[in-house]
Formats: sequence, C-alpha cells, structure tokens
Amino acid sequence: MFEITIFIILFAMLLALVLAIIGKTVYDKILAVNIFGTVTVLFIALFGFLTKRPDFLDIALVYALINFISTIAILKFFEYGDISRSSTKNEQGDI
Repeated sequence: MFEITIFIILFAMLLALVLAIIGKTVYDKILAVNIFGTVTVLFIALFGFLTKRPDFLDIALVYALINFISTIAILKFFEYGDISRSSTKNEQGDI
C-alpha cells in the first residue's frame, strides 16, 4: 500500500517539474517549484516511515521550513527587485 503511495508522490513530483518547465509566467514556475518542495516533504516523511527512521520527519520539517522561506524570498525579490526592501514603504520612504 505504501509503495503505491510512493509511486503516486513521485508522479506528482514529475508533474510539478513539467509545470516548472512549461510554465508561462515566472509565478507559475515559482508555484510549481513550491509544489515540488511540498511533495518532496511528503516523500521524505513517508520514506522515513517505511524505513522505520523517525529522524527523517525532522529532516522533512526542516526542508518544509526552508521551502517556505525561500518561496517567500523569491516572490519578494520578483515583486520588489530587492529582498531587503520593506513592503510597507512607498517610493519616498514614508509609511
């Protein structure tokens, strides 16, 4: 049963990679990479369960946090052109 789930997860990863390659806009590509990262977290957690290694769950959680933070940083970079720029300031620097 779990082996079938692993193959379904691998197929979802393949579909996410295809979407990342053929995506029309940069936001489609970023969303596809985020989907790939989320499905990878599921794969790592399930693989750790199948091999009876509970420390893989910690690795999956760290990977999920890295995936989330990097997605936010990339989206902020494409929106503002700079990661350190605050989104609450306008062009004159007023809040």
